[in-house]
Amino acid sequence: MVQKHYITYNQVHKLCQENADRILNDFKPNLMIAIGGGGYVPARVLRSFLKRPGAANIPIQAIGLSLYEKIGTDDPVEEAGTKVTRTQWLDLSSLEMANLIGKNILIVDEVDDTRTTLEYAVKELEKDVELMQQKLGRQGEKTQFSVFVLHNKDKPKKGNLPKDMLDENRYLAARTVEDIWICYPWEAIDIDEHDRLAAAQQ
Repeated sequence: MVQKHYITYNQVHKLCQENADRILNDFKPNLMIAIGGGGYVPARVLRSFLKRPGAANIPIQAIGLSLYEKIGTDDPVEEAGTKVTRTQWLDLSSLEMANLIGKNILIVDEVDDTRTTLEYAVKELEKDVELMQQKLGRQGEKTQFSVFVLHNKDKPKKGNLPKDMLDENRYLAARTVEDIWICYPWEAIDIDEHDRLAAAQQ
């Protein structure tokens, strides 16, 4: 039986709030890229806490990556696949990609499980930005990626993040937890039951 831990919207909100100052001061993001679907809600909540008086909201772009596969039962638990699938990506021919050049970009996801999805996202985005820099003759502009997740599972990782990102503390997990199945509120069909189960765990 898989151990499950239920997370509420309030908890997500507070995890983003707790980490906003460090993200703003250390990462200084100009842009967020949310990995769908788990990164959408945290990125949007985080944007409210990163807003400063007189400054514009930090834009949010979205990419869709899929690694998990249903295990063929009615249980919502999924098992990690072995291949990352792109379901949505930035348009490399548009201003969308050119706008990444020279920026501090924060990649947001809900959970760092095997790290495979994060590795893919960082590598592919770095590669795409480099190609666009060459195309536009803007190689001298530094683009820096950082990562924020709500939960990091304390387990051996299959994927790797760039050494400089880890050395420069540009990876931030709001909480490190044991290797359990985390049930996020946006996955719930019955949100009242979800919140009841979350309250019972307190």
